[in-house]
Amino acid sequence: MTEERHAPALGIGFMLLGMLCISLNDLTIKLLSGGYPLHQIVFTRSAVGLLLTLGMLKIEGGWTLLRTRQPGLHVLRALLVVFANSCFYAAIVVMPLATATALYFVAPLFVTLLSIPVLGEAVGPRRVLAVVAGFAGVLVMMAPQMEGGAGWAALLPVLAAAGYAGMSVLTRKLGASSRVSALAAYIQATFVTVGAGFWLVAGDGRFVGPETPESLRFLLRPWVWPSAGDAWVMLGLGVLSALVGYSMSQAYRLARASTVAPFEFMLLIYALIWGWAFLGEWPAPLVFAGAAVILAANGFVFWRENRQARRATGLAALTRPALRLRRDAGQDGPLPQVSA
Repeated sequence: MTEERHAPALGIGFMLLGMLCISLNDLTIKLLSGGYPLHQIVFTRSAVGLLLTLGMLKIEGGWTLLRTRQPGLHVLRALLVVFANSCFYAAIVVMPLATATALYFVAPLFVTLLSIPVLGEAVGPRRVLAVVAGFAGVLVMMAPQMEGGAGWAALLPVLAAAGYAGMSVLTRKLGASSRVSALAAYIQATFVTVGAGFWLVAGDGRFVGPETPESLRFLLRPWVWPSAGDAWVMLGLGVLSALVGYSMSQAYRLARASTVAPFEFMLLIYALIWGWAFLGEWPAPLVFAGAAVILAANGFVFWRENRQARRATGLAALTRPALRLRRDAGQDGPLPQVSA
């Protein structure tokens, strides 16, 4: 580990800043959802974010960092982010912000499942049981949403979590050969492209009718020229978007994942505060029960993965001299593996 990574307090600070920016982004989009379509908000936000990201890319090494031998995976990763964001923001129109955020925290459990077929990682039975328990918590949380009239929209945060998990797994595959700023630039460019495409196809509101559900209305509402105040708010969303990417990258660069990752759950606390203070929302009791199950399942999976990583590191350190001894003795073949 390099010296610059021995800064856990600073890493935690960047993580808290990142979660604050995400929560403010979610709150702002919900406040704007009554007058503007999602694709207009996202287009404006991402256009600003793309300019700032390209500036960071130029500082890191120039446009050549955008070159890739896996353009298909980059496109798929970016489209998964667009899908996840669209589902999540369509959900917060019809349910409390904190409820949608809590359901979204099932994403790490999806990551655990997807890492098996996509990355070939071994996942032991205890982690599988934790994942099952987490999804049981999702069912508990969805019950009051179905009764409260959210209907099929109650599934949207879970679909968003699945999309985000797919993006995370692809990030692991692509991160070894691409800079963080390049990965962010691909995503911002895709948001701009998709937003422009929505404007061309549905920007006049032709697909919105009196019976259109509120979630779809937010996705398909016609573009409206923003007031001066709202225009500045949308531009501010672009700055928040860039800050999120920078803060999260810095958090994981300055401290170990085991140190900063638990603070991602501050996002739920922020969502509770903003929902209560600005929107008059408070989740149903079952939501808190289900959220507790999901957070506990996430905590166990994270603890287990961190423990296995430490054991693997220790085993590697111990087996290096053993491998030399085996070679000296003329013994070939792998050493026994530690199960995950």
